[in-house]
Amino acid sequence: MSSLAHITRIGLRKDLRLEWRSKDALNAMIFFGGLIVVIFSFAFEPTQEEARQITGGLIWVAFLFAAVVAMNQTWARELRNQVLDAYCVSPAQPNALFLSKALGNFVFVIILEAVMAPLFVIFYNLRVLGPAWQLVVVALLGTWALVVNGTFFAALSLRTRSRELMLPLILFPICLPAVIAMVEATTNILTGDGSATSWPGVLAAYDLLFTTICLLLFEAVLKTE
Repeated sequence: MSSLAHITRIGLRKDLRLEWRSKDALNAMIFFGGLIVVIFSFAFEPTQEEARQITGGLIWVAFLFAAVVAMNQTWARELRNQVLDAYCVSPAQPNALFLSKALGNFVFVIILEAVMAPLFVIFYNLRVLGPAWQLVVVALLGTWALVVNGTFFAALSLRTRSRELMLPLILFPICLPAVIAMVEATTNILTGDGSATSWPGVLAAYDLLFTTICLLLFEAVLKTE
């Protein structure tokens, strides 16, 4: 386990350092996400109460589409100079590579959410009626649900034609239960509905299940690349 954690930290530092230098994924996500916010703001002109009812869905749709932009680039970097081939023949554990990529994507999407959430508050004049701290829990659990599957399926579709199209086609149906839970939990917290308490548990169970599946299957996916 210590070896796995050590390799994961090395891979995560590498990805964060590369992104800090280039900012390719972050710039693309923030631009795309901001564009979605502006388009939604022109398409809908809700009252404050209506905004609390619909923003849960709008914000997670925006996060999902913007996150796909970054996850499509996750493995594309490793194709350059046969870096991924070197990983395949190295003694490093495949799960460490997967975890470093998933954690890197998690950090990028959390940054995106931290930038975009205030925009939704401003554009839709939102005021949270429920416990605001629960939004942080839902955001963390929901973001991991998106990135763990997105990272896995981005690797699976890496060498396919039109991988930019293949990833959302595979990812969106798999993430649908998590998206429903995220939207319901966010809406219930915004509106002050006490029934939100069960949804974080659903998200936690989803995260545990799919993280386990991805870790078990990733070595087979890596060998097919």
